[in-house]
Amino acid sequence: MSTTVQSPPPGTGEHTVAPLPPGTRLRGPTALGDDPRRLLRLTWTLAATDFKLRFFGSVLGYLWQLMRPLMLFGILYTVFTQFLDFAGPEKYYGVSLLLGIVLYNFFGEATGGAVKSILVREQLVRKIDFPRLAVPLSIVLQALFNLALNLVPVLVFLIAAGGRPRLSWLVLPLLVVVLAVMALGLAMLLSSLYVRYRDIEPIWDVVLQALFYASPILYTVESIRQKAGDTTVQLLLVLNPFAAIMQQGKHVFIDPSHPATMSLVGNSALVLVPLVIILALFAIGYRVFVREAPRIAEDL
Repeated sequence: MSTTVQSPPPGTGEHTVAPLPPGTRLRGPTALGDDPRRLLRLTWTLAATDFKLRFFGSVLGYLWQLMRPLMLFGILYTVFTQFLDFAGPEKYYGVSLLLGIVLYNFFGEATGGAVKSILVREQLVRKIDFPRLAVPLSIVLQALFNLALNLVPVLVFLIAAGGRPRLSWLVLPLLVVVLAVMALGLAMLLSSLYVRYRDIEPIWDVVLQALFYASPILYTVESIRQKAGDTTVQLLLVLNPFAAIMQQGKHVFIDPSHPATMSLVGNSALVLVPLVIILALFAIGYRVFVREAPRIAEDL
């Protein structure tokens, strides 16, 4: 609410400002700001700076970003190929496992990192007027930087295993964009709610763990269908938006022997369910963040 400027008494040369009514809340900086270019520049600056500082002083530098999913992949690959048989008839199980880990790491980093992102930048939020959306958006962008690096070993392992370039590879960036939209929607929602409700962090950690095991990362959809004896579990798995994107990614990038999401759903109308969920999550996250953004500094 703006204040009212009153005319000064004759001859004083001064202006007086009428006091605000008791209980009036001043409106703070908005989510988007007044200049979209400023939002984009600030987002890029925050993401690039954090990405560089993350490896500052490290001997191996960016190689650590590649080593983390590879070490996890090595452990899981050994367990689930030598001791447990979760592979199905699909080709290149090891590479599909690595792709699932990489995509999950991106989603977990983008959403889990966004939960405390505003609190981490508390000093900046309290003192500077800037578009608040730049904070969670920079977390998602930084996660995209890491995803781009982590997809390199996936490509190398696929070629080494006998995979060959296909035109369908061009679909993978589109799937990443859809996954990033979902991650951004949740990042906006989680980061704004965490300012008031600190229980969000442990709750989301549990959700991410559940998502890991509820998605066909360690196992294939076909192996689950064979063990379950029907397609009900298979259908429930691929209606999960993350699982639907990952399964389609395996189909277009790893090998066509990995069933496409459409073929697993078996119904052209049901295949829209994951997309509707993604759009709903983005709309809710955006709505909540825009509502909370002007008073974030006050609530910290």
